[in-house]
Amino acid sequence: MTTKDFAAWMIRIVCGVKLLPVEALPSTPAVYFANHSSHLDFTTIWAALPKKIRTRVRPVAGRDYWEKTPRRRRIARDFFNAVLIERRRVTVATNPLEPMLAALDAGDSLIVFPEGTRSSDGTVHDFKSGLHHLARARPHIVLVPIYLQDLNRILPKGDFLPVPLLGSLSLGAPLQLNAGETKPAFLERARDAVVKLSH
Repeated sequence: MTTKDFAAWMIRIVCGVKLLPVEALPSTPAVYFANHSSHLDFTTIWAALPKKIRTRVRPVAGRDYWEKTPRRRRIARDFFNAVLIERRRVTVATNPLEPMLAALDAGDSLIVFPEGTRSSDGTVHDFKSGLHHLARARPHIVLVPIYLQDLNRILPKGDFLPVPLLGSLSLGAPLQLNAGETKPAFLERARDAVVKLSH
């Protein structure tokens, strides 16, 4: 068992999620999108994916947070191979869409959180436009909704040690941008796909 395999196993144990079956997931590069309430979110999705898929999936995260210290940078870049994007000083040169598209074009999948920031109350807030930009730029890529339950209780904001509670991960049917679908309609449909998994 490699270090990453062991880490994935430990994350599943701590968060109480199961390994997802390969047959339930796209066989081609995809964008996994989920609600966001904890720093455990991307690691939990990563850990729940079968090794065959996990090795080619890259979480998308804010550069401002994950490059703040050498330790965070090592975790994000060296261990999880994260796509770190600019969130605060976005310019043409730092367009966050470009590195995400480059990863998809290279055959990798992405983990994204369309709310943009963590929800403090567990509500799935409105999605920002990034998911629509991805879907429009690469319409052949499937988008897979995921709902994460109780991870914010396992690792509340500001805490460093997980609480012994069980979370869950629910997987929805893949979707794509429909021809002629407006950005607001698409983002609402994508958000609804995540919210419906919470019931």
